[in-house]
Amino acid sequence: MSQENPVDRREFIKAAVMVGAGMALGQGACVATKGSGPGMQSGSMVGFATPPMENVRIGFVGVGGRGTNLVHEFSRCEGVQIKAICDLRIDRTARAQDIVVKASQAKPDAYAGGEHDFERLCQREDLDLVITATPWEWHVPVALAAMNNGKHVGVEVPAAQTVEDCWKLVNASEKTRRHCMMMENCCYGESELALLNAVRQGAFGELLHAEGGYLHDLQEVKFNRDGEGMWRREYSKKFNGNLYPTHGLGPVAHCMNINRGDKFNYIVSMSSPSRGLQDYQLRKLAPDDPRRHETYRLGDVNTSLIQSARGKTFMVQHDTNTERPYSRINSIVGTRGIFCGYPDRVGIGEKWGDIKGFLNQYEHPLWTKTKNGAKSGGHGGMDYVMAYRVIDCLRRGLPTDMNVYDAAAWSCIVELSIKSVANKSAAMDFPDFTRGGWETAKPLGIVS
Repeated sequence: MSQENPVDRREFIKAAVMVGAGMALGQGACVATKGSGPGMQSGSMVGFATPPMENVRIGFVGVGGRGTNLVHEFSRCEGVQIKAICDLRIDRTARAQDIVVKASQAKPDAYAGGEHDFERLCQREDLDLVITATPWEWHVPVALAAMNNGKHVGVEVPAAQTVEDCWKLVNASEKTRRHCMMMENCCYGESELALLNAVRQGAFGELLHAEGGYLHDLQEVKFNRDGEGMWRREYSKKFNGNLYPTHGLGPVAHCMNINRGDKFNYIVSMSSPSRGLQDYQLRKLAPDDPRRHETYRLGDVNTSLIQSARGKTFMVQHDTNTERPYSRINSIVGTRGIFCGYPDRVGIGEKWGDIKGFLNQYEHPLWTKTKNGAKSGGHGGMDYVMAYRVIDCLRRGLPTDMNVYDAAAWSCIVELSIKSVANKSAAMDFPDFTRGGWETAKPLGIVS
């Protein structure tokens, strides 16, 4: 399955119809579940870890642009064996195979026979981890196939798009006792890691508010005739909400102890008019291009407000339709100061301070250890740091920094924001995917 696969959104469209009417060392063994939820299982994944494994054997599903990058990053990690590659297009599997061979590994097997070939890959007995970087609608089917066949799974973002699918991931992870990790690379950026380190050292006092977003001009990408343009634009036609919440939200959710002492409680959301893609149609597309006649529902700027169970607040934004500089916002406010990203600024006291000195003072130990490898990694190095940390946790038998509850809580914002927008910004409650486990889970620590 590649990122070039055309969209078939039957299941998500059904959901839309309803809409319209560390960095951490974990906490040891699993604890009993609390509360209720669909298909409640008998054990929690809070603090869950599996026995250490000397080598991590990986299969990749979806090696378009993002998947190919992940193959490159994971192939550079010690203790990794890439055994299988799956994609609809044989040229993509061949390209990924070449990357693995150039990393001095044996040529992995290729699966390129059809849309469900990933099921055969997941059935292999020589895999420990399956990583999927397919178009969004395939994330959950691949993840479920992997876990139900005894594999851990790494899922690109967002992990799911409906509350129902988020519960499917949670239930499968709890039942199979397999990790379901969202591949949220932005939690491993240099500034994001330094901010987490500073928060853990009390630099900002008590945290009160956080802001994150995905503000990225994707007009050209959405109208491309290859790559994400073959599927991503379809979502702009059908849905109005925050379709891609996790990049900006994930890092500040870690800082604010979401699912580890606090949880998201409810969300309200509203969107601006939809204008940017229509403007691009008129300016860039030929008069006879059929794409000039498409209509779009996605508001250009979606703003969502979230309150946590402990009363903390979050602002999350999404804008992929307008021409603007890139930003993930990355801001936290505490009783003793503020941090703002893009550009990075820090204010402790009444004045903006020395950001370079701040980042040096609070450089995260994980970044310190991996920054030489990160120099040649994607997205400013965060891709390599993420890959390194995932493998490090599995090889040492540690709980992963992001578990299935993070994947569900961060991803369900897609459907909840769509519902809120459709209902005059009505408040939508978050499910408690941890079934009460958030109350006793300890915050993410700092890797030493």
